[in-house]
Amino acid sequence: MIDLTKELLKQKYNINENIIFLYDETMKDIKKEFEALDEIREYNQFKVLKAFQEEHISDSHFTNSSGYGYGDIGRDALDRVYARIFNTESALVRPHFVNGTHAIGAALFGNLRPGDTMLSICGTPYDTLHGIIGIGEENNIGSLKEYGIKYKQIDLTEKDKINLEKIKETIENDASIKLIHIQRSTGYGWRKSLLISEMKEAIEFIKSINKNLIVFVDNCYGEFIDIYEPTDVGADIVAGSLIKNIGGGIAPTGGYIAGKKEFVDQASYRLTIPGIGGECGSTFGVMRLFFQGLFLAPHIAIEAVKGAIFCSRIMEKAGFEVLPKYDDKRSDIIQAIKFNDKDKLINFCKGIQKGSPIDSFVECEPWDMPGYSDQVIMAAGAFIQGSSIELSADAPIREPYIAYLQGGLTFDHAKIGVLIALSKIM
Repeated sequence: MIDLTKELLKQKYNINENIIFLYDETMKDIKKEFEALDEIREYNQFKVLKAFQEEHISDSHFTNSSGYGYGDIGRDALDRVYARIFNTESALVRPHFVNGTHAIGAALFGNLRPGDTMLSICGTPYDTLHGIIGIGEENNIGSLKEYGIKYKQIDLTEKDKINLEKIKETIENDASIKLIHIQRSTGYGWRKSLLISEMKEAIEFIKSINKNLIVFVDNCYGEFIDIYEPTDVGADIVAGSLIKNIGGGIAPTGGYIAGKKEFVDQASYRLTIPGIGGECGSTFGVMRLFFQGLFLAPHIAIEAVKGAIFCSRIMEKAGFEVLPKYDDKRSDIIQAIKFNDKDKLINFCKGIQKGSPIDSFVECEPWDMPGYSDQVIMAAGAFIQGSSIELSADAPIREPYIAYLQGGLTFDHAKIGVLIALSKIM
C-alpha cells in the first residue's frame, strides 16, 4: 500500500498501524490466487459476449412494454441469451421474481405434484426455503407439504461430501422421489460450497440410478465463479437471483430459471398461470439494466470473490476461524467468519455497514425477518436494496455466531469494508 493511501486510511477511516500491517501481509499472500480467477473471468466474459452477438442484441431490445407485455422482444431475447450462457434449451428471466427464493419456489411448485417427494442431498436447505417446503409445524400454509408433496433430506458426510451411498439407498427404496434438490452455496451452514466437479459426480450417479429424476440446483451466489455452470454437467434446471452475481450489480430486481424446456415451462406456469406462462409480463423499462448487468457480471462476480479471499486471509491472520480458507477452490462468493462471540459478530456487521456507500451513517441491528427462524442482522448499504453482489454481511443470531460476507462491486470497496469491520472488533 502506498504511503498516501495509508495516511488516508489512518486519518479518514481511523485504521490503525496493526491492521494496515495485516493488510500488506494479506495482499502478498493472496496474489497467486488472483491469477486463476482472472482466467475464469476472461473465459466467462467471452462466453457472455458471444451469446449477445449470436442473438443480435441491439438497442431495440431495451424495450419498455406495458400491460400484458405480449411480444416483448427484449424479454424474449434475454431468455435466449441466458439459455445460451447456461447451455440449456430454455430460460425464464423476469423482474416479476421478487428474489431468488421466489424463482426457486416457482421451479419446485411447477415441477412437483401431490404424492411426489423432493429429496435434498445437501442437508437442510437455506432458511427461506423452509416455508416453501413446509419444514416445521409453523411453515405449512401454502407450502409443498400442504399440497401433499413430501420432503426428505440426506445430510452431507462428516467430511462435507455428498453421501452417494445414502442417495442410492433412498432412491431405490422410494419410488415417489421425483426431484433432487442441490444447494450449491452454503446457506447459513459451516461448509464449503459445492464445486462443479462434485455436482457433476453426484448428478451422473443419480442419473445412473434413475435417469428420469429431475435434478434441480439452487445456483444462488454461484454464477460465473467457474467456467462451467451446473447445467453444463447434467443439471436439469437451475434458478437464481438477479441481485446476486448474474445481475452484475445493475439489475434492480428479478430472478431467472434455466434448463430443459419442459421444466422451465412448468415453472413459468407458477410464475403466472397455466396457459399463459412466459408469454405475458411487461418489463417496466428494466431490459437495458438486465442486459448491461449480465454483460458486466463475469467481471463483478470475480471482484466479489477477490474480496472474499482478502477477507478470509486477513481475518485468519487476525485470529478468527474462516471458511473457506483463502487458498481453497471456491464455487460461490460467500466468506464465513466464526466469531464465537455475539458482540463481535454484531460489531463486524456494523463495520461493513459503516464502510458502505449508502446508509453508512446508520447502524444495522438484529431483527425478526420474514422467512428466518432466528433474528438476523444484515449489513447492506447498497444501491439496490438487499443486493448481495454489493458488499454485504449477514448472520443469524445463534451460536457459534458466524457472519457471512459476500459481494463487492469493486475489490477496492471490499477491502476497505473489511478493514473498517476489523477495526470495529480489534
